[in-house]
Parts: sequence; C-alpha cells; structure tokens
Amino acid sequence: MPLDIVSSSKAHGGTQGVYRHHSRSTDTVMTFAVFTPPQAETGRVPVLWYLSGLTCSHQNAMDKAEYRKAAAEHGVMIVLPDTSPRGAGVPDEAGNWQFGSGAGFYLDATREPYAANYRMYSYVTDELPGYLATHFPADMRRQSIMGHSMGGHGALTIVLKNPDRYRSASALAPIVQPTTADWSKGAFDKYLGVGSKAQREYDATLLIQDGRRYPEFYVDQGTADEFLDTGLRPTLLRDACEKAGIRLTLNMREGYDHSYNFISTFMGDHVAYHAGHLHR
Repeated sequence: MPLDIVSSSKAHGGTQGVYRHHSRSTDTVMTFAVFTPPQAETGRVPVLWYLSGLTCSHQNAMDKAEYRKAAAEHGVMIVLPDTSPRGAGVPDEAGNWQFGSGAGFYLDATREPYAANYRMYSYVTDELPGYLATHFPADMRRQSIMGHSMGGHGALTIVLKNPDRYRSASALAPIVQPTTADWSKGAFDKYLGVGSKAQREYDATLLIQDGRRYPEFYVDQGTADEFLDTGLRPTLLRDACEKAGIRLTLNMREGYDHSYNFISTFMGDHVAYHAGHLHR
C-alpha cells in the first residue's frame, strides 16, 4: 500500500500532511489530508473523519475550516478525504457543479459509465481506513465522523450503515434527503438509476424509515443558508428521528449561511463534541 507525501508542515504542535496514492476503489490517484495532533508522539490517537461538500476537495477544509487548534487541544486526528475521483479518464459533466468531479456523494455508483470510478463509499469506509491503520498513528478502535452539506449527507448515511464503527456523528448543514433534493436528485439518478431501490441506501431519512438506527446526531444549520428550503431541509431529519426515537440536537444558527464562515465558527464545537465520545 504505497503512499506518497505531497506536503507536510508543523501546526499547533502537530503535523498537517497531504498524501497521494492509487486507489483500487476508484481506479484513480486519490489525494487526502491528515492532521496528526501532538499527542501522537506518545501513542495512537482517535480519528475524526471530516467529509467535505459539493465542489470541494480536501484543500478547502484544510485552508478554511479552522479545525487544527481544537484537534490539537483534544488530541484528535482529523482526516479529510477528497469528494470524488478525478482525472482525464473519469466521466464528468463539465460545467455541472452538482454532478461528477467534486460531487461523488459518498456512494458507490451502479450505472455505467460511472460505476468503475465513482465508488466513494467504498473508498471512505474500506480502503482509506486501511491506509490510516498502516501509515499513521491512528487508533482505529476509536473513530467518529462528521461532514458539511454533501459531506453531512455522507456522514449520516455512513454511520447509519456502520453504527458499531463510529462513536459519534455530526453534520453541518447536511443534505438529509438527497433522493428528492433539487441539487442531488439528478446525480442520484445518473449514478444509481432513476427510481432504483439502491438510492434508499444513501439517503439518511429513508435509511431511518427502513429501520437503520444510530443513538444520536448533532447538527448545526444556518437560518440564512441559501439552500435551506430546497436542498437541505433539516426538518425532514428531525421528523424521521422523532418517529424512530433517535436523539437529535438540531441547532438553528441565526443569520449563518452555507459558507466556510459558518463551518469555521462551529468547527470547534463539533471537534469537542466528538472528543467527548472518543476519549470516553
């Protein structure tokens, strides 16, 4: 499992690194970032996955999410995967920011020509954890997961399908029902097929309806988010959790939008929330 170091620099007593490898899941070269806190000098540390949103890569959160100070204080490793496969041979739709490059939706596509490369669910849940266990001081017995927007959708669905792996789950402005949201439905149809049952496997509200459970979710949502009513619709998650008996902390943050200004404001709260579970 060879791994190339793209960059490495000291931050808050720890190390911010960027790494590259060839992925068997996506059949492309994949890049990801890892912040290793200073506590890793004396032993393995717990892992917090951060899944980024549409149009983003690992770089956006690394530059703008302001997670390193809190991660260093709490002794938590932060892992930032890319959001989709990339490369000249990867099927894409130039100019469509809601599909293709940067919009992998953390699912395994079943429709051609996308099935060969768009396998981000397998990459995040199976392949990349293997690299962490092999190349980093990561305690894989202690993992939590969070994400923003499309990444929030990914975090919720991944934890619902793997409830025993993650100690906690949170989201910032997640797409809670991507099978019907205006900015994700088209991608789901292309990746998985129009009206296919496979779509339910990557929709948090439908997974809950179908009996999947997780004890608790922690969610922040800005009231001034331009996508609140058409893409995100957190009330659908609230209703699904209430019916299923799942604890949901839904913080409606007055005046905040969908940007990294919103993310960076509440990132420290999320890292602290996860640290409380990871160090318990």
